[in-house]
Amino acid sequence: MTRWQAMSTSRDQRADDLGTQLRTAILEGEFAPGERLVEAELSRRFDETRAAVRQALIQLDGEGLVERERNRGAKVRAISLDEAIEITEARAVLEGLAAAKAARSATDDERERLRELIAGMREAVEDSDIVRYSTLTHAVHDAVREMARQDTVAKLLERLRYESVRYHFGVALLPGRPQVGLREHDELVEAIVAGEAEQAEKIMREHLMSVIDALRQLSNEDSRRLLPGGRYS
Repeated sequence: MTRWQAMSTSRDQRADDLGTQLRTAILEGEFAPGERLVEAELSRRFDETRAAVRQALIQLDGEGLVERERNRGAKVRAISLDEAIEITEARAVLEGLAAAKAARSATDDERERLRELIAGMREAVEDSDIVRYSTLTHAVHDAVREMARQDTVAKLLERLRYESVRYHFGVALLPGRPQVGLREHDELVEAIVAGEAEQAEKIMREHLMSVIDALRQLSNEDSRRLLPGGRYS
């Protein structure tokens, strides 16, 4: 590797690292939807060059988390409730496919991991611990996606998650929703563990359709009060 190649690789790595930090800050609510992301301020905050900040913002723009406007800079992208519903409709198709593939390819260790996650979800619901419940549902979806071993689907779902994440924590706050979500995830895991691919796909799609029904119970005014750092319902 030449000196210039090494320097380029180092710059790319720094921009990737900064992109990870910015992504986390946005998803955890440190930057609100619509908030301006000023390069000079971000450079000082993260002790990085303006060039690294600019490259990181381009990366997040590609993920749908940030909007870049000519001569106006960048801002955190605000997703409407209607968009969140459309995104969840797309997720239903992709995650249904992932669930079917997971049912066919899951190892014994992966099946046991799913059982452990469901046990944790059950405890969280019994304890009325919404944050833990939401975190564990997120983990179930991630585990299913990984078990599917389908890189294209995984990449598409990761972007969709970034774009609609703040709405799904609001769904988890709806009365009775954790109990419904627990039952749906329990049925999903049973189908995957049993190797029933068609049933797993059907249950996953039905689960996300029920999420859409719950999203429709949220008004746009309610959703604007949610932190962006929510998790899957």
